[in-house]
Amino acid sequence: KDAGQAAIREGLGVLGKGELLGIYPEGTRSHDGRLYKGKVGVAVMAITAGVPVIPCAMLGTFEIQPPGQKLPKIKQVAIRFGQPLDFSRYAGMEDQKAAIRA
Repeated sequence: KDAGQAAIREGLGVLGKGELLGIYPEGTRSHDGRLYKGKVGVAVMAITAGVPVIPCAMLGTFEIQPPGQKLPKIKQVAIRFGQPLDFSRYAGMEDQKAAIRA
């Protein structure tokens, strides 16, 4: 929990400087190639900093280097960007994390 809070503080510092921040909201690499459920830290940072979230998917990375494989394979990766997400409607809610999860 402390590491997660420290990561949020660091992320807010980056966003506070007007810089871009890349983060994996799942918190870990998938061991089976499927997307894990995201954690709320990204939304908390977006609300606190007043910035949008631009979803980005990197497709094909599991095939390049599955967990446990020491060297990556040479393959193509596709990157897709989604429309910006606005979390501002959750700002100021009493139970912000519960609202975001809903």
